[in-house]
Amino acid sequence: MPGLADEVVDHRFKGLPPDADGRRVGALAAERRDLFTGGFTTPVLALSAADVEHNLRQLEEFAERHHLAFAPHGKTSMAPRLFARQLDHGAWGITVAVPHQARVCRAFGVQRIFLANELVDAAALHWLAAEQDADPDFRFVCYVDSVRGVALMDAALHAAQAARPVDVVIELAAGEGARTGARTEQECAALADAVTEARHLRLVGVAGYEGEVPEADTARVTAWLRRLVALAEALDRTGRFDPDVSEIVLSAGGSAWFDAVAEVFTGLPELSRPVLPLLRSGAYVSHDEGHYRKLTPFNRVPQEGSLRPAFTLWTQVVSRPDPRQAFLNAGKRDAAYDLHLPQPRVVRSARDGVVRPATGIEVVKLSDQHAWLETSPEAELEVGDWVGLGLSHPCTIFDKWQMIPLVEEDGTVTDYVRTFF
Repeated sequence: MPGLADEVVDHRFKGLPPDADGRRVGALAAERRDLFTGGFTTPVLALSAADVEHNLRQLEEFAERHHLAFAPHGKTSMAPRLFARQLDHGAWGITVAVPHQARVCRAFGVQRIFLANELVDAAALHWLAAEQDADPDFRFVCYVDSVRGVALMDAALHAAQAARPVDVVIELAAGEGARTGARTEQECAALADAVTEARHLRLVGVAGYEGEVPEADTARVTAWLRRLVALAEALDRTGRFDPDVSEIVLSAGGSAWFDAVAEVFTGLPELSRPVLPLLRSGAYVSHDEGHYRKLTPFNRVPQEGSLRPAFTLWTQVVSRPDPRQAFLNAGKRDAAYDLHLPQPRVVRSARDGVVRPATGIEVVKLSDQHAWLETSPEAELEVGDWVGLGLSHPCTIFDKWQMIPLVEEDGTVTDYVRTFF
């Protein structure tokens, strides 16, 4: 991506080599520096090129095998370079959650955006109207979940003199006490009527997020997905979808239940128009060492594929005050900690560069800029050693880093992933 390659490296990007200040990102990537000996400072977050490529292929193949379209959730990484790789691997488009994320996608040429939220911000709707009117090939779809929201959207688009209608899908809530969405089929029918009466909206489908099903298990998630399919069938039977729509959008799928989505969407009833079954999983691109390692559907269906944790946060031992304690120079500002604490995986000796397992080492606490380690007698650790940490929850890993080295297995940095949070 030329715009990203031309960005100047400087103090904004933590972990990058100080002697690279003033170089452009593309030029720095071309130098193919070594992560450990090429001037990078700790802490530095690294993304494995091989593991990212593996993960991209796994979801591409899964979607193809189950005849699903795929719009991975971009809020996970907010990295246009990764969006481009996802699109190269067959993605239909990119999912986002808020207007800023949609603007980032458009700035880097994404032509299909699914906004998994109701959009009632008048300024954002004015931007959207202008974006749609300027580009007839741009496709945008978002949720509606309230009659009030429909009215606000329509009024803002009318004020913006929108020439093209905005495509919307009715969000079905995952259950009582779940997150957003209309709770009942009756509410969904009223929403459909409100969209029909709106001047600047088109009803094109239904959607939701099965990850919010209360006390989620396979049976409960499957039951909700069948409700979603039945809602699409009922709205189609009663003529609620816009007559100009060529395909009906049916969308679900986070990173924990895409196997259930595939199973239910495989048995779709025949509707009046073709169906676009749209999966929206996002965390797969980097996977993780905690939350999603436990939740991935590939644990239930290993014959379908596997995902690899692609992140390592490289830190350095800066204090070893006693044999049972040590401190690293990375903390809450650098590592995700909302679901699990980081897990030491490997130690790289400061003396000879030899890498060994992080035996007997545990992160027990994080301060803003320190990780507190508890070490047992078998731990080999001294000041200056590099410690590679595995992290949990991709969404809160990416957002702490603006420029992330993409690293080959031998430690060579071949590219940089820029994020826009």
